[in-house]
Amino acid sequence: MTIGFSVEGSFDRALLKGLQQRWCPAAALLEGRFRGTTGQSARREIPNVCVELCAKGADLIVFLRDANLEDWRVVVRAEENRCRPEHRHLAIFGVCDRNVECWIAADPDWLAQETAHSPEEFRGHDPKDAVWAALGIVGRDRKETEIIALVQRAPLCNWLNNASFADFYDKLWQKSKEHRCALENLREEPVP
Repeated sequence: MTIGFSVEGSFDRALLKGLQQRWCPAAALLEGRFRGTTGQSARREIPNVCVELCAKGADLIVFLRDANLEDWRVVVRAEENRCRPEHRHLAIFGVCDRNVECWIAADPDWLAQETAHSPEEFRGHDPKDAVWAALGIVGRDRKETEIIALVQRAPLCNWLNNASFADFYDKLWQKSKEHRCALENLREEPVP
């Protein structure tokens, strides 16, 4: 299986790679353009990326972006409506409720243990600065390898407390059945 993707930045790419390596390690990743940097209007960006990635053999296309100050549900609907009907069955839209760092900090106690920081640092409305500081990210230094490894170790069942991650996970879960990926069932309680 080949998973095409289009994200807003390298932090988002690292998160997506961590999820792919955890859930579908045999899949090949096919990177599309970074979102919003092509000079295209938002109306044409998604259809053009779908055409590009399908031409390169993508079996599935994942779009990931931040909602910033908008309601993530409204952003998801708008993104889905920009996708042409012939590509909708291939596309999954993930919209982080504020930014991708909100997903990383969805389990502040675990993240605090991983980074030797206080969980309170990650409990704010926008934990981006705290996450970057805890991971030692400065400017453009995104530490992609470390972020991928962090996502691979994360207790993702706790990330389901974040509604936008839960929405993204549920879409991936449905697609995993079609593509025979071993996506872990985060909805079942672990057996002690």
